[in-house]
Amino acid sequence: MLLVFDIGNTNIKTAIFDGDKLLHEWRISSDARRTGDEYFSIVSSLMNNVPINQNDIETVAVSSVVPPLIGPFVIVSQQLVNKKPLIIEPSIYSKLPVKIPEHAVYEIGADLLCDAVEAWLKFHEPVIVADFGTALSFTAIDNDANIAGVAIAPGIGTALKSLFNNTAQLPSVPLEIPPSSLGTNTIESIQSGILFGYKGLVEGMINKMKDDLSAKYHIDRNCIHTIATGGLNSMLSPICNIFDCQDKQLTINGLRHIVEIVVSK
Repeated sequence: MLLVFDIGNTNIKTAIFDGDKLLHEWRISSDARRTGDEYFSIVSSLMNNVPINQNDIETVAVSSVVPPLIGPFVIVSQQLVNKKPLIIEPSIYSKLPVKIPEHAVYEIGADLLCDAVEAWLKFHEPVIVADFGTALSFTAIDNDANIAGVAIAPGIGTALKSLFNNTAQLPSVPLEIPPSSLGTNTIESIQSGILFGYKGLVEGMINKMKDDLSAKYHIDRNCIHTIATGGLNSMLSPICNIFDCQDKQLTINGLRHIVEIVVSK
């Protein structure tokens, strides 16, 4: 069995795989102030509630965009299975099926790399991944499996939180599609600005990336796949049809495949 930790700025997605089958999945809040012992207590408590024998876990892998949390999860791995985890870092990048520009090897986020690997293995053709997390990221892969470029914007939840934290009279509102872009009260006005605004951002960014991939790499725009992932991608589903598919498990499945590739080489 494989235990993976996908450490994001807001949540840590924890999952256990048996081969390619996802057995269990949990979300833990990210907090760089917590120690490895604290996270071990949380993880072991979660695992005690499911029929999993910790001795059956052969490999642990860690993908993190929060560097201070890598050390604590090394401790978690050592305490759980008495093994150091495989960490997604530049030393393994040369083994992967996607290629990272040399200047970006030490800059690209591990989550975006996992997204790129899984998207390429899914299509084996040019693809753009939109990851709706704390940040909204767009990763473009060309027809030779090169990561052609990345665009990053504030995530939907991040933008909404910033809005009500930095304004005196605007409240926090539920992220729901309003009946019209013409908001007739404060709640609908904020919902319109955020959700219809992000619809425009996402569609505009996808179309611009398709144009640039087509111009630079002579790729037919109609051959460029688009895929959405991340916890908030479903917010735009009712009003945005630019994606060919959605896959909320894209990142952790990419992490699983990276482990399989690296361990086999």
